[in-house]
Amino acid sequence: MPEADKEGARFQADRPQAAPSFFLKGSQQLDWGMKNRLARVFNPASGRTVMLAVDHGYFQGPTTGLERIDLSIVPLLPACDALFCTRGILRAVIPAECSKPMVLRASGGPSILKELSDEQIAMDMEDAIRLNAAGVGIQVFIGGEFETRSVHNMTKLVDAGLRYGIPVMGVTAVGTNMVRDAQYLRLACRIIAELGAQYVKTYYVSEGFETVTAACPVPIVMAGGKKLPERDALTMAYNAIQQGAAGVDMGRNIFQSDSPMAMIAAVHAIVHKKLTPTEGFEMYKSLIQRS
Repeated sequence: MPEADKEGARFQADRPQAAPSFFLKGSQQLDWGMKNRLARVFNPASGRTVMLAVDHGYFQGPTTGLERIDLSIVPLLPACDALFCTRGILRAVIPAECSKPMVLRASGGPSILKELSDEQIAMDMEDAIRLNAAGVGIQVFIGGEFETRSVHNMTKLVDAGLRYGIPVMGVTAVGTNMVRDAQYLRLACRIIAELGAQYVKTYYVSEGFETVTAACPVPIVMAGGKKLPERDALTMAYNAIQQGAAGVDMGRNIFQSDSPMAMIAAVHAIVHKKLTPTEGFEMYKSLIQRS
C-alpha cells in the first residue's frame, strides 16, 4: 500500500467559505444541475441571453425564413446564446458538434387550422435529457379556451423538470381576441411564475412593461413577435432590457431580416454590450457593408 499523503496545512481558517448567491433572480434556491443549465442559457457575466427562436414550424409548418433550417439557421448558431427549437429539428438538422445550449419546445397538438390553445405536452422529459437539453419551453394560454389544460400541462412539465433538473420556460400565448397590454401580461407572467416555471417568455408592450418584469419573480425574456423594420426591432430589444428583461428570444426579426447574421450580431451587442438602438442599427448597416 502506498503511504498516505500527510494531512494538509493550508486551511486558511481566516477566510470563511464564500456562499455566493446565484446571478438570476428567483433562482438562488434551485438545485445545482438546474442552475448549471440556466447558466448555459443566460450569460453569467451579463445575466442576459439572446435566444434564437426557430420553433414556429411546430404549428405553422415551413415558416418564411425557416424553409431550410440547415441553410438559414445553422450558420447563425455561433452568434446566439441558445437555440429554441423542436426535438425533430434538433435531431434532423442541428449538428451534434454544436456546443450551444438547446431549449426544446415541449408542447403542441393543434395547427394554425385549429384552436391553438388545445395543446398537450408533446415530448417526454426523458427525451429532453437524452438530447442534452438545457431547458424546455411550453405555451400557456391564460384566458384561452383551454386555459386550465395549458396550465396543467405546464405544471406537469415543471414537476418532471424538478425531478431531473431541467428548467422550464413558460411562454405567454396571447390569443388574437385578447388585448396585449401590461395588465394582461402581468397576470399571465405572474401565474406562470407562481406555478413553478423557472423563466418566462412574453411580449413587449410600450406602456408599463417595467411593471411586468417587476411583478414577475423569475427572469423574463422578450418574445420578438411579428417582423418589424430592423431599427424598430433593435429599439424594442433595447427598451425591453432597459425595463427589466433578462434577454430576448427572437425569431422572425432575425431570420426574416435582410441580413440575419448582421441582425443577430446587433441584437447580441444591445443585450450584452449595452449598445443603444442607434449604435446597434449602425452596427447592423456596417456589417452588411463588410459582407
